[in-house]
Amino acid sequence: MDRWLRGFGLASLVANVGIVVTGGAVRLTKSGLGCPTWPRCTDESYTTTPEMGIHGIIEFGNRLLTFVVIAIAIAALLAAVLERPRRRRLVTLGLVTLLGIPLQGVIGGITVLTNLNPWVVGLHFLGSIFVITTAYLFWRRTVDRPVSSAPPRPLRHLAWITTLVSLAVVIVGVIVTGAGPHSGDGGAKRNHLDPELISQLHVDLVMLLIGLSVALYFAARIAGAPTRPAIILIVVELSQSVIGFVQYFTHLPVLLVGAHMLGACLVWIATLHALHATRSPDNA
Repeated sequence: MDRWLRGFGLASLVANVGIVVTGGAVRLTKSGLGCPTWPRCTDESYTTTPEMGIHGIIEFGNRLLTFVVIAIAIAALLAAVLERPRRRRLVTLGLVTLLGIPLQGVIGGITVLTNLNPWVVGLHFLGSIFVITTAYLFWRRTVDRPVSSAPPRPLRHLAWITTLVSLAVVIVGVIVTGAGPHSGDGGAKRNHLDPELISQLHVDLVMLLIGLSVALYFAARIAGAPTRPAIILIVVELSQSVIGFVQYFTHLPVLLVGAHMLGACLVWIATLHALHATRSPDNA
């Protein structure tokens, strides 16, 4: 049962990251209104029609993937319920992850009904970040070993500060996207913010995040705590920064924008990993 539990937990995490990438593909191929209404694909049909072309297929395909992600989340939750002895926190995380997925579907439907309003689209991405968080914590609890001693309080505080800045980077990155050219449909509105100004704020926050991550590495080393999570976080951040730098100066090609969306999820997961490494025995 432990093997199944870990497997379903990891599959749920991967699936929730994957649907972010496929959702990005919907936007980057201008298929955001491929199904122009919700919950149906057209006023008369729940499925795409030949007249809707490739955009309808892409949008409807992404909607169908939601059911795959839900199925995996159900399997993970059932494995947690059947585990003996049952861990209440694990079951709670599995349930929250499962409930978060259809809620995300509703927010996705609202994005269609509001003609891809950039603020609603941004909320949709942040909802995915929330579900990825609970899916990560679920999987993490299936592979963790007991913690014997509490980390130094300053290290824990630094990890939390790093996490909050990482979240700010994600949020501002979403706002940058809302000001950019990839709206998901040729007629969709943008948020009318200055792209250069908001991009500069995003870069400033990224630099702060990298600095905090380096500080977290040295703090963990001095405290005798594991340094590998901080190293992973720094490597992922630098890789994501390179992608962001190149995409900005090459005028946002769709493949790099898609890679940057995936990178945002990986940065957040690496941040959670670094924070989790400083957990106390009570929170293990």
